[in-house]
Amino acid sequence: MDSYRTFVAIELPRAVRAKVIEHIEQLRRNVPDARASWSREHNLHLTLKFLGNVPVNELPQLSDAIARALRGVKPFELTVAGCGVFLSSGRPNVLWIGVSEPSATPEPPEDIARAVQVAGGPTSSLRILQERIEDECSKLGFPREQRAFHPHLTIARLRKTGGERRLGEAHKSLEFSSETFSVSEVVLFKSELLREGSKHTPISRQLLQQ
Repeated sequence: MDSYRTFVAIELPRAVRAKVIEHIEQLRRNVPDARASWSREHNLHLTLKFLGNVPVNELPQLSDAIARALRGVKPFELTVAGCGVFLSSGRPNVLWIGVSEPSATPEPPEDIARAVQVAGGPTSSLRILQERIEDECSKLGFPREQRAFHPHLTIARLRKTGGERRLGEAHKSLEFSSETFSVSEVVLFKSELLREGSKHTPISRQLLQQ
């Protein structure tokens, strides 16, 4: 049976993606000997849920589940700002740029009030949305993510060549001025691993409640 490697994400506006790529190019100029797999502009997105391989005939049902998750969640804004690293054995192995909401949502819908304490964070439309997607996908048999939700954009995966610490420090010290954009839809993507890199193609788009 045919299947697609899939994930649920929020797309970024072209201007935001371009600014992230400028940040990446400056890092590559500043630390030219560091080795990394850098994210490409068309693949920059905010992942909400990775699903793995999904049979093609189950994709309509999955799209419907995502649409249900969006009910009661209105469009909101996100801010891209802040540079950080994930560590493996004490060494930086992923460079990321943070994503957060400019302000918290004061009163979440009653049926998802429990999401206000997700990962110990403040109430926010983003966290509520991510938790609802987890809930709806779990009803279809997809395992829940055990790690706390940490909204971020992955910009590089580092190789152990001795330069990863310098690259990590350069990334954290390089100022990335904040960019804010509006979120009005969530996208179900398929991901293809090709020789020239990964290719992400939208399967379906679901609008937030207007």
